[in-house]
Amino acid sequence: MSATHPAPTSFWRKYIFATDHKVIGMQYLLTGIFMGLIGGFLAYLFRMQLAFPGQAIPFFKVITAGEYNSFATMHGTIMIFWVAMPILLAAFGNFLIPLCVGTEDMAFPTLNMMSYWVFFISTVILLSSFFVPGGTFAGGWTAYPPLSAEGYAVKPSFTSGLGGHFWIIAVALEFVAFLMGGINFLVTSFNMRAPGLTFFRLPLVVWMLDIAVLIFMFSVGPLIAGAVMLLFDRTVGTGFYNPITGGDPILFQHLFWFFGHPEVYVILLPTIGFLSEILPVFSRKPIFGYKMIVYSTLTAGVLSFIVWAHHQFVSGINPKMATFFSLTTILISVPFAVIIFASIATLWGGSIQLKVPMLFALGFIAEFLIGGVTGIYLGSSAFDIYAHGTYFVIAHFHYTLIPTVLYGGFAAVYYWYPKFIGRMPNETLGKIHFWVTTICFNIIFIPLFFGGLMGEHRRIFDYSAWPSLVTPTMILYRKIATYGLIGLIIGQIPFFVNMIMSLRRGTWATNNPWKANTLEWVAPSPPPHGNFTETPVVYRGPYEFSVPGRESDYWPQNKES
Repeated sequence: MSATHPAPTSFWRKYIFATDHKVIGMQYLLTGIFMGLIGGFLAYLFRMQLAFPGQAIPFFKVITAGEYNSFATMHGTIMIFWVAMPILLAAFGNFLIPLCVGTEDMAFPTLNMMSYWVFFISTVILLSSFFVPGGTFAGGWTAYPPLSAEGYAVKPSFTSGLGGHFWIIAVALEFVAFLMGGINFLVTSFNMRAPGLTFFRLPLVVWMLDIAVLIFMFSVGPLIAGAVMLLFDRTVGTGFYNPITGGDPILFQHLFWFFGHPEVYVILLPTIGFLSEILPVFSRKPIFGYKMIVYSTLTAGVLSFIVWAHHQFVSGINPKMATFFSLTTILISVPFAVIIFASIATLWGGSIQLKVPMLFALGFIAEFLIGGVTGIYLGSSAFDIYAHGTYFVIAHFHYTLIPTVLYGGFAAVYYWYPKFIGRMPNETLGKIHFWVTTICFNIIFIPLFFGGLMGEHRRIFDYSAWPSLVTPTMILYRKIATYGLIGLIIGQIPFFVNMIMSLRRGTWATNNPWKANTLEWVAPSPPPHGNFTETPVVYRGPYEFSVPGRESDYWPQNKES
């Protein structure tokens, strides 16, 4: 099988300026993990300040109010844009799409390489903002004016300097990188499918990655425009968001959240795709409601564009519009409820194997349901007006994103590790990693629900001026959450030990160790340049497990009989 581009002959072309989709996927994955370590350390710093205000932080120092604001800002920015998106969408999209559709590489390998290096440049710019004059950007990861502006009549001093400029440029470049990569995902999925691989024979993970890309493409334009206008306000004196000159700071909120809420689904859908591959394999059953899941996801993608203003119920929104956005917010939970119930129905009556990928998939369902249910409460404007800006929202937000990013990402890594590395990960270390992660994650965020309902607002450096927030109960909640975070960070050590140890000493993997049906398991482990020795031909759907009358309980897509 001839590859779309020649095999690399040098170290630089093979591992650095690579055009092979698998190497590019690994570059995104490693960069995302590295940024996750930075984002986790920033969370450690500001949670230690909240638990032990004004004290020197181990491995650091006493932090100031401005540093606290910048650490919280950069934590949110990094985790959303430089961890969730590169790992879930870019890394696994690059890994999986060509293999799952039975082709040798992405449609545009050079464009694919450029997408990573534009992303890498954005990473360097973002990290450089820690060291520029004026300090790191500290206007919140949502960057609302006037907190993020310069030259306005009322402006916090900690937003001044090059840090804010760097932040805006880095975010804009990152979006450009994902637009370039998204073009590759769609063209490859639509135009390079193996013979016989119709759209409704595609693995659901490909559907989810492509729908995520479409949502991103249709939603990101307004935010790029809004970011450019904000940069002009900061650098050349325009006043797009300055009410003194006729601008409107609320405009930026609309532009941000028109992208920001669909972005939640851009991150969520890849994990649902991973779930859809893992559950049938480890329950030895066909996926329940394949077409229903596809149509529900398409419906959710459309609805995601008419829910954004539920983030603005306290911004002076017309009550009639608040009612509309409350209804659409509750309505969008319906297609995702369908998907979750389809996942549970897939498990029903199955021969369940509790391997590490399955544990993380089940953990995602359990934890994500907490985020989904609390999101319905926040979708009501009456409740949101009370809870907005509190740690209840923080807890809800993390119960949707951490299961999506951590549980989804780890499930995918453990599941496809033998395919891309060629060795099996250690099950015992993987299970230790799962249970420590699960226990510590809940120790962090369950107390935050209670603290938020008791009135604890976020983005406050020191609560000493609010007697109701420095009671023994509130202090205890903050300390419990902080200890949980330290445990969660330590709990990732088994993962790194597992990955490194298995890379060197793991049991060699067969081409199809999980006995799955999809085309990536047809390729050798790890796949060579060009992926397949010959183009596979597809005869059936991807989830034909336990078919009556067959001796084997799986039926690969490329097997004629």
